[in-house]
Amino acid sequence: MIVVVRINYHTNSEEEIFVCGNSEALGNWDTNKALALEFSGHGEWKAKIEVEDCSNLQYKYFIKKNTSIQWEFGKPRKLCATSKIKSIQTRDFRRENKVNNLLFSKVFTEALFKPITKISSKRSNAKSRIKFSINYPRVGKNETLAIIGNQKALGDWKTPILLNNEDYPNWHIELNLSKFSFPIEYKYVLVEKETHKIESWEEGNERKIFYLKNDQALIHFQNDENFEDGKPDFKGAGVAVPIFSLRSKNGFGIGEFNDLKKLVDWSIKTNLKMIQVLPINETIATHSWLDSYPYKAISTNALHPMFLNLETMGKLKDPKQRRDFVEHQKELNQKPYVDYELVMKLKSKYLKLLYEQEWKKTIASKQFKEFFESNKTWLKPYAAFCFLRDKYNSIDFKKWEKWAQYKAEAIENMVQPKSKDFFNIAYYYFIQYHLQKQLKDVVEYAHQNHIALKGDLPIGVNSHSVETWTSPHLFNLNCQAGAPPDKYTVLGQNWQFPTYNWQEIEKEDFRWWQDRIYAICNFFDAFRMDHLLGFFRMWEIPTDSIHGLLGYFKPSIPIKLEEFQERGIWFDFDRFTKPYIRSHFLKNYFGEYTDEVKTLYFKEYEQGCYELKDGYQTQLEVYNHFTPISDDEQDMSKRNTTIRDGILNLLDEVLFLKDPTSKHLHFHPRIAMQFTNSYNELDQELKVKLDELYIHYFYERNESLWKTEAMKKLPKIVNASNMLVCGDDLGMIPESVSSVIKELKILSLEIQRMPKKADIEFSNLSNVPYLSVCSTSTHDMKTIRGWWEENREKTQNFFQFEMKEKGAAPYFAEPWICQKIIKQHLQSSAMWTIFPIQDLLAMDGDIRWDETDKERINTPSNPKNKWRYRMLQDIDDLNAQEEFNILLQKMIIHSKR
Repeated sequence: MIVVVRINYHTNSEEEIFVCGNSEALGNWDTNKALALEFSGHGEWKAKIEVEDCSNLQYKYFIKKNTSIQWEFGKPRKLCATSKIKSIQTRDFRRENKVNNLLFSKVFTEALFKPITKISSKRSNAKSRIKFSINYPRVGKNETLAIIGNQKALGDWKTPILLNNEDYPNWHIELNLSKFSFPIEYKYVLVEKETHKIESWEEGNERKIFYLKNDQALIHFQNDENFEDGKPDFKGAGVAVPIFSLRSKNGFGIGEFNDLKKLVDWSIKTNLKMIQVLPINETIATHSWLDSYPYKAISTNALHPMFLNLETMGKLKDPKQRRDFVEHQKELNQKPYVDYELVMKLKSKYLKLLYEQEWKKTIASKQFKEFFESNKTWLKPYAAFCFLRDKYNSIDFKKWEKWAQYKAEAIENMVQPKSKDFFNIAYYYFIQYHLQKQLKDVVEYAHQNHIALKGDLPIGVNSHSVETWTSPHLFNLNCQAGAPPDKYTVLGQNWQFPTYNWQEIEKEDFRWWQDRIYAICNFFDAFRMDHLLGFFRMWEIPTDSIHGLLGYFKPSIPIKLEEFQERGIWFDFDRFTKPYIRSHFLKNYFGEYTDEVKTLYFKEYEQGCYELKDGYQTQLEVYNHFTPISDDEQDMSKRNTTIRDGILNLLDEVLFLKDPTSKHLHFHPRIAMQFTNSYNELDQELKVKLDELYIHYFYERNESLWKTEAMKKLPKIVNASNMLVCGDDLGMIPESVSSVIKELKILSLEIQRMPKKADIEFSNLSNVPYLSVCSTSTHDMKTIRGWWEENREKTQNFFQFEMKEKGAAPYFAEPWICQKIIKQHLQSSAMWTIFPIQDLLAMDGDIRWDETDKERINTPSNPKNKWRYRMLQDIDDLNAQEEFNILLQKMIIHSKR
């Protein structure tokens, strides 16, 4: 079979066009073996190949400029023809890199716009045929796509011909070519699904085909692009809520996957189009409330057992056991917060009883066998990891004796059905099988109702996780990830998980990260890329430090000793790099305990100058000395808390940090060093020189390096799926971030009270980028109401200048204030506005929670934060709140979202 592909593409003199696909003639997706197209003038390129089978030929074009390759947008193009056909010719068109390409992401093609009704068209049996096709995702629930033109076969400009949508978002129809005369003129139109009445025509001039050879046994594929529908840019609204925060009568003291169905029902009532959740991966490391932290997964594939609905899994046969769990359920459901430890203790008990009861039947089922076969690559090491974690009563695999180092062959033997430990290991297969089953059921329900689901991809994993056990070479296990300080976390953030060895990850073509994307793509249509800035450079903290202040950016270009000399700075090693501790300011740190601290923990090496004694010279040593075994801050005395925190703060009193990876004396400025006593007691001339060096290092020196790093990683990760990618780009933002995310079509995150520009107090919501998610708050911040009560000066400025109100701002964020703030966001220029559920409920004085401070989900400055926020209402009650639901629905409809 002869195939001729043609495309119209205007290039410059340095560019070549290649076609690559799934046949040997097209290189089998190897770009080095791709077929070069011949230029025939006027932007026309073509190539001719011969193939034996064209039942499923797939191909894509790419442009090659020197050694760089740029693939065209979208999924592979497809050609399908029977063996009776002797030749195929295509007319392809350039796929533009446009903003509206995001409408081809899963959010739109799998959830919001996917047609429920299938439209099929008969394939012509003529020997010579023409197939019209176009890719177009944005059809309303009462719309479908059709073609109309100047031929009888195309309705003579009167009767539109419905297109086949079985391969949506591709629409097509195949017709007898001999019935056409030339030129063919036509357009695509949107029609009403039932009456077929034309609702809107595509914009622009008629499409034309001037001539086609009407050879025998030929199919001409007219693969059109760029349907301009004239509709305004899509805008949508969504709700953000942690799954564990949902409350329902059928739950077990915690939100579960099944509860999302009722949240879908509520979203339909209120015209919300997206539900955003926090990470859902398993985090069980200590079997304590510390495991409630969702950003420290022990597996990037396994789901958290806390989200299982027990009754859906199956009922226990023992009547007494059933009654006991019903009583526990009542007790847990009455609690105003998530009692994570008790929930997990009781759910685990139920799961083990049900496992013993149901395992033999489950393992024999076809559904389970299919699940296991599809997931066994990650499932086997995960199950072995969990078994060993509990066997040795430790997540630290270095304590697992002969299992301390992962050995694939040994683990494979351990998980075999004949193994003595198999029954205990298979317990984790059982749990993950039911988790996936319940979540996929929710996904199907959401998509049937045209609601999109947005997940969360954490930047890191637990330092003791399946991934660090099985692939330690991909991580820097001798340091910690975190974030530099900001106005909310003056000490910076220490997330206590390892950073990545990007050189090793790159050697494997970023496969590890792509696998993470594939894992969440099974369930979500969009995802929040946690800490997007970490893909430009990560804030790395030594393992013996507690505060994020003692971190540095990696990669970054450290400062050499000669650079200090060139700037006229004599580098005093002790003065610049060792904690600056002086007698005259110690009382500010220790108050009444100052003399005691001097005696017990310091030694004086000069009059009024101190250094810490052995055993207290790192923050980790100090923290471990004072913090109780229970690790609960409430168990600490005022004395111990004051002394511990004072010494930790004094250990921050350095101006430069030695680069730990360099064999030479290379240094990084300590972030925010201008706020130290050490800096303040320097002479003015030296301060000016250090400030110049500081500004150059943090805002100029590394910009090119950071952009290069991001462009190595992000395209591979972003293009690994067709999910909509939303970046969390808050924090200390490199200058290159905006250009990179614009190029890669990553949506930015815009928070009104956290503007990206340093010289303004609040963002102008009408000027935020269209490719953005605009939100009132995040899980790391106070809610609208909490923020309103935090700072009266800021609140008054917001009230006066953003809300355009007169007089003194009310002390509390009254419902009308919250309504006005929500309206501002709905009217923003962002593609999506997604609201924490607490901020939406704040609009109604009757249903919002009085205890505002308990609505906050996380405090980033507190690594021991308990993640236990729980909604006051259950979801059935929320669905019954007609007055509030109508208010929200009208607000969203009025905003044209």
